Amino acid sequence: MSNSGGTATFLDLTADHELMLAATRRAGALALEYFQNGVRSWDKDGGSPVSEADIAVDRLLEQELRAARPDYGWLSEESEDDPARLEARRLWIVDPIDGTRAFLKGEPEFAVCVALVEQGRTIAGAVFNPASDEMFEASQDGGARLNGRALQMTDGPDLEAARLLAGSGPMKKLKNRPPVYEQDYVFINSIAYRMSLVAAGNYDGTVSTAEKSDWDLAAADLVVREAGGLVSAPDGSALVYNLQDPRHDGIIAAPPRLHGEIIARLREIL
Repeated sequence: MSNSGGTATFLDLTADHELMLAATRRAGALALEYFQNGVRSWDKDGGSPVSEADIAVDRLLEQELRAARPDYGWLSEESEDDPARLEARRLWIVDPIDGTRAFLKGEPEFAVCVALVEQGRTIAGAVFNPASDEMFEASQDGGARLNGRALQMTDGPDLEAARLLAGSGPMKKLKNRPPVYEQDYVFINSIAYRMSLVAAGNYDGTVSTAEKSDWDLAAADLVVREAGGLVSAPDGSALVYNLQDPRHDGIIAAPPRLHGEIIARLREIL
């Protein structure tokens, strides 16, 4: 299935993956220029920050990805939502800069995120931190990689000894028991980068009970799953992307055993 403009067939996931990686790298290079040289920023409705870098990276990605795949839908944090995406068989889901707060503080803990979604599931994803030159990427049934190195998660420790890349707030809500290994909580603003670091084995898991959106999660979701981990909402339900409401109640990403332990602990808390 192709159009007269030469769009690759919908079944050609390899070509889509290569397109995604090339565009993500160029977008990361642009983000890095702003990161190194300074950037104007302001608050959006609701108080979350946005910068001229977010807008510029969003435009670059839209130009490159939509020009190459005009049949595909589009959903981005920094673009007006187009309901036509709901009818698209495949669509790009983009967060131009995940971790804008860290980006604006000069902290190298942000990422450019691009996902290709089909029928509610991610089939290709890239999470690129240009400040650390870390490219996490995955394709459906094709594995996950960090800068070309294959990623494979292991079971790791039990929850009581886990190193969680998360805020300790959710676990502190548990009454009559101490929080789990509170001193081993590490927080990074970008949830996509956090999930990717878990996939790489730098940490054992990540948890958030704060609201997230498709663009925060879709790319890193596949990186974790293709590395052998599980990704779900805090209640254990699967994440489905490209619904009319793109919001989610939070995220758990961890190896299977730890994922189950985290869900059980959260059920006692929430």
